[in-house]
Amino acid sequence: MKKKYSFLTALAATAMIITGCGTDEESKSTGAGSEYNLTEDGKLTYASSGLYKPFNFEESGELTGFDVEIGAAIAEKMGLEPNPVTTPWETIIQSLKGNKFDAIIGSMAITEKRSEQVSFSDPYYYSGGMIFVPAGSDDISSAEDLKGKRIGVVAQSTYDTAAQKYSDDIKYYSSDVVALKDLTVKGRLDAVITADVVGFEAIASGTEIKEVGDPLWIEQAAVAVRPEDKELLEGINKAIKELVEDGTYEEISNKWFERNLLDVDLEGIEILN
Repeated sequence: MKKKYSFLTALAATAMIITGCGTDEESKSTGAGSEYNLTEDGKLTYASSGLYKPFNFEESGELTGFDVEIGAAIAEKMGLEPNPVTTPWETIIQSLKGNKFDAIIGSMAITEKRSEQVSFSDPYYYSGGMIFVPAGSDDISSAEDLKGKRIGVVAQSTYDTAAQKYSDDIKYYSSDVVALKDLTVKGRLDAVITADVVGFEAIASGTEIKEVGDPLWIEQAAVAVRPEDKELLEGINKAIKELVEDGTYEEISNKWFERNLLDVDLEGIEILN
């Protein structure tokens, strides 16, 4: 009897261990974000160039900016830990498709060409494509004056495409901020095309440049994910909606720009696509 009891006790203990293991596996499969097929369990890993002040940039060794904070707020709404990373803009879509991260939250504008490779969320801000020139220059007063001029842009950006319509003399940069600084160096550039808010931020920080005319177009910046990640896209759109409705979005936008970047009059201005 004693041997039989010991055997049954051991059998019951083994069953408990097996059951316990099953419970652990089950908890893993039903953990936060498990339905999203994330690069790292429990984390929303999202990428930007880290060179686009005030949207995404490094300060005192930390990645910060409007994009970074919006990404963190989206992650928190989804019950995930925010994990912002940087990657070169020129290859950011390829890196997304290569599963290096889960999403691009880096001021990527929605375009038809990009939509062939990624799926976009609802827009999380609007921005105008603007021409900037040296503060003392009067040579360029409209887009037509860009013909034959040397224009600085970030490669593979929407501004790159725009510049090619006006000139063959284009200088490429990895950072809009560096391009705008080069405008202040005599003879280096005639103009830079970039986002209005980026140029205005540079002016506010003392860079001697000025804007030309009205925005050429309005861009819709959105979160980009892989087309197969439908559940992730749904979760991100739900989070953006909640951020707008509960006032979190406006709070973050006011912190960085003293205005709501979704509160824009789109009437009469071309929407980039």
